[in-house]
Order: sequence, then structure tokens, then C-alpha cells
Amino acid sequence: MQVPLVMTIIGPDRTGLVESVARVVAEHGGNWLESRMCRLGGEFAGILRIELPVEKRQTLLGALQTLQSRGLTVVVRPDEAAAAATKGRQTKLEIVGHDRPGIVREITSALARANVNVEEFSSECVSAPMSGETLFKAAARLQLPERCDLAALKKELEKIAADLLVDISFAELGKQ
Repeated sequence: MQVPLVMTIIGPDRTGLVESVARVVAEHGGNWLESRMCRLGGEFAGILRIELPVEKRQTLLGALQTLQSRGLTVVVRPDEAAAAATKGRQTKLEIVGHDRPGIVREITSALARANVNVEEFSSECVSAPMSGETLFKAAARLQLPERCDLAALKKELEKIAADLLVDISFAELGKQ
């Protein structure tokens, strides 16, 4: 029997960091299912989902602890979310505008009030092509509840975007 696990890793960025985690997973008969990883500043952070034989779980956890001596923090949790998948629509939200404090807070507050789940979020600050000013760019994959009034949500977000001087766009990804 296979047991699904979700792991988070964080540590100072260095060559071979992902390989060291992949080696431990493979040595314990694990299968690497999916992951999101990146370097931010001087740190490397990631989240991954694996499955492995249930009888190998404890030895895997012990082996992952040995990575702590090399500065890597690993947190492992059971993956119970697969059974708790929600129904609804998925939407992609993109935000672009002059950088300023509060953009993420304002947008995510409106999403939370509408019971929208942020399933994936990435953001960055970049230099504008012509002016060189700092632009904030973000993309999010959202899970809308079945009864979400998308038109009302868009209207509220467009009002916030106008106040923040950012542009937003939506693209519906499909129904589940």
C-alpha cells in the first residue's frame, strides 16, 4: 500500500539541493509526483508531493532528518487533501501595476470574502520596459466555489484595482 505525503523544504540555496531530496525519496521507494520549487533571495524553498510504500515512511522521515545537518529544513505531512477536493470553477487571475505596499493584501482579502481559494500564487517585481519604474506582477490560480457570482467578484476586484492603480485580468480555466 502506498502512502501520499506532502513535504516542504527550505534552506540556503546551493547546487545539488533538489538532488539530495530526490535521492532520499528514491532510496526509500518513493515516487515524486509533483512539486513547485524556486530560489527567492538566497534561500531555496519548495513543496512537493510524493508517495511511497507505507512501511518505508518512518525510515524516510529519519533519512530526511539527516538533511538538517546540511542546513535544509524539511516538514512532512500526510496528503489528505486529495479526498477533500472541492467542486467549482478554476480561474486564472493576473495583476500588473506599479509596485506599492498592500496590493496582495487587498486582492486576497476580496478573494477570501468571496470564499475563493488561492491554489497557486506567484509574484515578482520587475523593471518597466520604457520607464524603468518598478512593476508588480502576479498570477494566481483560483478555485471558485460553485455558487460564486463571478461577475460580482470581478466588479469588486476591478474597483480595488482602480484604487491600487493596477490592471487585473481573468481567464476561466474550466469546471471540475
